[in-house]
Amino acid sequence: MKVHLMYPDRDFEPNQNLPSNEAALIQDLELNTLFEAMAQGDKYLFDVVRQVVLSSLDSPEIIRYRQEILQDCLKHPDVVRQIYQIPIQSVENKQRHWMGIFTRYPSGILSGARQMLEMFIDLLKVLKQIANENAEQFESRGFRRFFAMIQQELDDDYFAVVTHHLKELKFQRGVLLSAELGKGNEGTNYILCRTNRQNRNWLERIVGRKSPVYTYTLHPRDDRGAQVLGDLKDRGVNLVANAVAQSADHIDSFFNALRLELAFYIGCLNLYEQLAQLEEPIAFPFPAPAEERRLSFTRLYDVALALTMKQKVVGNDVNADNKDLVFITGANQGGKSTFLRSIGLAQMMMQCGMFVPALSFHANIGKRIFTHYKREEDAQMESGKFDEELGRMSDIIDDITPDSIVLFNESFAATNEREGSEIAQQIVRALLEMRIKVFYVTHLYALANGFYERQMENALFLRAERKANGERTFRLIEGKPLQTSFGKDVYTKIFGISQ
Repeated sequence: MKVHLMYPDRDFEPNQNLPSNEAALIQDLELNTLFEAMAQGDKYLFDVVRQVVLSSLDSPEIIRYRQEILQDCLKHPDVVRQIYQIPIQSVENKQRHWMGIFTRYPSGILSGARQMLEMFIDLLKVLKQIANENAEQFESRGFRRFFAMIQQELDDDYFAVVTHHLKELKFQRGVLLSAELGKGNEGTNYILCRTNRQNRNWLERIVGRKSPVYTYTLHPRDDRGAQVLGDLKDRGVNLVANAVAQSADHIDSFFNALRLELAFYIGCLNLYEQLAQLEEPIAFPFPAPAEERRLSFTRLYDVALALTMKQKVVGNDVNADNKDLVFITGANQGGKSTFLRSIGLAQMMMQCGMFVPALSFHANIGKRIFTHYKREEDAQMESGKFDEELGRMSDIIDDITPDSIVLFNESFAATNEREGSEIAQQIVRALLEMRIKVFYVTHLYALANGFYERQMENALFLRAERKANGERTFRLIEGKPLQTSFGKDVYTKIFGISQ
């Protein structure tokens, strides 16, 4: 049995390699805030959602496949959580009861595997009942295939046959073995046989053919004889023990996969419930192929900021379709970095199949997503800030591919404006030539204005809105770069002195 709730044709691989820049993405986009909200203190959920979000998809079709499943989850959260509890119960049962499946003796393996299968059968019956009661309510391809598989493979005949075999494997009437004599009259080719039927009628018992029987009774204190008899039994049940253990392992793997793949959707449900409490909107994005240039949204907000502040935050409306370059300039503390983070978070959420924090969102996929944010000096730096920035940029260039996305936040401002602008300008030009999509937050007027004066059709210039009285709206509007960042407003706000 296969789960296939993450991909239409394969299982999710929990140990796949994460991008080389995972640490930068987590730090710059505050992804841990997102992961913690989805996990709700559950370490297993945290690890799963972290793996899924950082393992971006590059296929619009697979993104839509997950979106359909997630939409079903949002419509039927109680059913999905009920299904998720089944593999959780399986794990708890294994931890609570010792299973002899890990012993090296065939009899112990058989006993442990039989106990495990008995526990699994009870859980599979619960899963079958859920499928029977709810399958028609689900609309996604993933869930409809999943429920159809459960109903087809776990039919009444299956449960009847398995229950019968598990009862037989308790050997309530003893163990019947056959063997041959090998060299030196040593026993060989031990085979476990079906025991004689006990439900024959009286005529069959009287006239039925009987095999000659020879018996030998062990003395109750014959420990060595009991050990030899146990060894003979182990030889006979060895093949059966391995087969039953493999069956138990197969069902165990199914439950582990079910827990793994549903964990991502449970994390999404947890996040949705928190955003609903804040009355923040969500939208299922429209993913476009990586080679296109699509980006338009309404009421896009920074989900990490909303979760941290635990209140509604300002959203933005932008149409950047057919744009390769977006510059964000304007007043200090006007929401530029927050806006940039909202872009990065929404892009990553879309590319793992999630909803996004917006009323609507349409964007092309990024083959890779990179961030280049300014860093504060710390003891771990082995060189100056500017050299450190160049080193991180070099690492990005080594990994970047066409149709990737790079988010710059105050990059190359650690040197003077002329030198920083010149270096940044050359880097941005090179990235655009490689078909890289660039978002750039900067106070470097020479840099932003240099691109603005070229009147590039594939460039968009946004500016943090500032009212005449200095008030920040935290909204982004289209506008040319200004020579001032209105630092005076911040000074006045802090010190209460106007100069």
